[in-house]
Amino acid sequence: MGKQVIFKNAVEDIAIAEKQLADIPRDWQGKKCVLELKEADYNWRQMEWWGFYFEWQCARLLQPEFIIPGDRIDDRVVFDAKRTITWDFKAKAIKSDQHDAILNDTKAIDMLIERDGAYGAMIAMCDVEYNDADRSFQKWHTELKGGLSNYEKNRILRTSTSRYRKTSAQLEEILFIIVTSENIEMLDIMKQGRNSNGKPRPTKYKINLEQIDPFLQSQLKFG
Repeated sequence: MGKQVIFKNAVEDIAIAEKQLADIPRDWQGKKCVLELKEADYNWRQMEWWGFYFEWQCARLLQPEFIIPGDRIDDRVVFDAKRTITWDFKAKAIKSDQHDAILNDTKAIDMLIERDGAYGAMIAMCDVEYNDADRSFQKWHTELKGGLSNYEKNRILRTSTSRYRKTSAQLEEILFIIVTSENIEMLDIMKQGRNSNGKPRPTKYKINLEQIDPFLQSQLKFG
């Protein structure tokens, strides 16, 4: 498939996504969103509920124009969506010391680009608020889940430090990025440490949002 065709396909995907996501909810209040996810039986137990809330809204609004979930690659990685190219849905806090947005498995993305010529991501840029000092949202969420998970119990054994939970998020814009063989080398690589069995976790690509121009194809702004 030629580069011009690949680019035309990606642009067509973006145009449809922008139309379908124009009315996506923007004000994400933690308790309300978690209960919506619970009702939908969609990753409602996750600490980073707001990222999964964006995924769920995309899945709800983009079908049937997009196939959700997308392709399984290398028998390990399932991408979020597929139309003419493959897409992931990601969320990123605007006011953060970290300017990188984590994408997906490096090997799987490499295989996708070799097969299809491109990989895309829709990145929700959000203004987030964190838990209050007494961690009331965290306590509420833990109680809703029926107590601490084994992962959380093991974390407590390892360290007494616990990240503050995001209690709300305001969606400001959605960035549409395209990765191809021509710009993939500009991505960074994130190492993920090791699994409980001691084996290293697969690496993931990450994108520096302060150097996004070579990847950015469109922005859906709200407000």
